[in-house]
Amino acid sequence: MPTIYLSPSTQEFNEYADGLGTEEEWMNRLADAMEPQLTASGIRFTRNTPDMTAASSIQASNAGSYDLHLALHTNASGSGQAGRNRGILAFYYPGSPRGQRAAEFFVDGLKAIYPLPALVRTEPTTTIGEVRRTRAPAVLLELGFHDNPEDAQWIVTHIDAMAESLVLSLTEYFGLPFFPASTPQPGEVRVDLGVLDVYARPSYDSALVAQLYDGARVTVVNEYYGWYLIRFGDQVGYADARFLAVG
Repeated sequence: MPTIYLSPSTQEFNEYADGLGTEEEWMNRLADAMEPQLTASGIRFTRNTPDMTAASSIQASNAGSYDLHLALHTNASGSGQAGRNRGILAFYYPGSPRGQRAAEFFVDGLKAIYPLPALVRTEPTTTIGEVRRTRAPAVLLELGFHDNPEDAQWIVTHIDAMAESLVLSLTEYFGLPFFPASTPQPGEVRVDLGVLDVYARPSYDSALVAQLYDGARVTVVNEYYGWYLIRFGDQVGYADARFLAVG
C-alpha cells in the first residue's frame, strides 16, 4: 500500500491577510483534516512537525521509503505586489513524470472547488528544495495567496473541502478507492485451509501484500464491493470479505 511523506508548512511568521492566522497554522490544520481520510482510504503517511524546517523535512523524507512527498503551503506576492495576486500552483520537478502526474491530479481536483479555476495550474521548478532534493516524487502545493484577503478567507473556510479534494486526488493517483471516513471494527480471519491473501488493491491482479492464517486478528477499516480494507500490525491491504468475520 502507498506511503506518503506529508509536509505542512513550518513557516510560522507568514501572516495571513486580515489577521486570520499563519501559514504554519492553517497548513497544519489542513494536514489534520487529511489524516483520517488518508487512514480511511488505506494510504499510510509520515508527517513532519511544526518545530521542523524545510531542510529537516527533506532529510526525514529521504531517510524513509515513500511513494510521494507532499508539501502543503500558501503563497505570497513579491515586493510591490502584496495582495494583488490569486491562484493555486502545484510545483513538481521537471523530468519527474510521477511528480508531474500527481501535480496534475491535484490541480484537476482543486479546480472544482477554487472560485477561479483558470488560476489553478501546475508548474515545473528546479529552485524549490522540497521538489528538487527529495528522493521520492514530490509535489509542493501553494494553495492560494495568503496576502490576498479573498484568498486568505477562502483558505480558512475551505480546509475540509481542500482535505477531501487532496486525498481524493491521492487515491486517484495511486489507483485506490476513496473513503472520506471510516468506523474501524475488529475482525478475524476465517479460512478452512491455507491462508488468506492480502492485496495492495481490491483486485486479485494487484500485488500480494501478506498472507494471514486462520484466526489472525485484524482491524477492518472499510468495505469495497466484496473486499475489506484491513489493518494488521503496521500494514494495510485488501482481503476478500468472504473470509473475514467482523465484530
